[in-house]
Amino acid sequence: MVTPVQQSRSEGLLPQTVTQVQPLKSVDSLPQMVTPVQPSVVDSLCQMVGSVQISDSLDSRSTSCASESVVGSGPGAAPFDICRGVSKCSVEVKRSLLDINREKRRAKELAKSANALQHLRPGMVLLKNFLKPDDQVKIIKQCRELGVGTGGFYQPCYKDGAKLSLRMMCLGKNWDPDSSSYVDRRPFDGAQPPKIPEDLTKVVKDAIDASHSFLEQSGGQGTSNPLKEIPPISPDICIVNFYTTAGKLGLHQDKDETKNSLVKNLPVVSFSLGDTAEFLYGDARDEAKASKVKLESGDVLIFGGQSRHIFHGVSTITPKTAPTYVTEEANLRPGRLNLTFRQY
Repeated sequence: MVTPVQQSRSEGLLPQTVTQVQPLKSVDSLPQMVTPVQPSVVDSLCQMVGSVQISDSLDSRSTSCASESVVGSGPGAAPFDICRGVSKCSVEVKRSLLDINREKRRAKELAKSANALQHLRPGMVLLKNFLKPDDQVKIIKQCRELGVGTGGFYQPCYKDGAKLSLRMMCLGKNWDPDSSSYVDRRPFDGAQPPKIPEDLTKVVKDAIDASHSFLEQSGGQGTSNPLKEIPPISPDICIVNFYTTAGKLGLHQDKDETKNSLVKNLPVVSFSLGDTAEFLYGDARDEAKASKVKLESGDVLIFGGQSRHIFHGVSTITPKTAPTYVTEEANLRPGRLNLTFRQY
């Protein structure tokens, strides 16, 4: 493989410095030159590699990142995936299973603490950490499976081109932002919304039962009848919103359900998963006068009765506040997943 030096170029210039090239040693002699790797070293290397996920090709980085920004960006686009796939944009170091289990135990302890149930105002109860860690992971995976299919996540927009700062999927019936009404199919693609999974319906009813027990024990606030303060429901519609860390939702009222549902003040039951949100609520559409509460992953907020028609919204999402089991076991993207159940 060594190219001989041309005499016309090197004669008289390099004769003193050229050293004769030694022939290669035979292949049989190579094993003597290799130092055996100890098994313990191999094991440690495997552990290091296993804890780091590296992209298949750094050259594909720009294509992958660019495509993610347009998926689910509007009607007609491919459904938005709320969960991350194999990252092609960064190297990820995962937390240990010990850390994740410790975080789960902590969440369960908080769910039993004195502040786990909060009576925010008549008809409005917050159940802190009501959703167990494993249930949170399961719900996220369910929403992801439904969300990438027919009738899945998309970015709602109005006829004038304005877009909401979130991705939305409807269950049971489709809520149309232009007409502010529920319809059987999405107007822009004719997709029929998926049905609400039965296990989620059960969790909603369990949360309402827990709020009734809490109100009975605390004596209520403004009423002595928990069933009147928060009427029971049979949820048949659900709006699932995913907020990125830059997402928000202005103050509004949920008033597009049937007259019968609204007159009875049947509650809205809200699940929070992922990053923490600052939730605003009040009797007027005025952010300066609105009350605020932090909704963390696993929290369930219920508002019905006297609070059924409150103005409410989301002002900010706090990045990097989601529990590890949500981001790593469920692979939820940075942001907040919110499910709001109602009876149509």
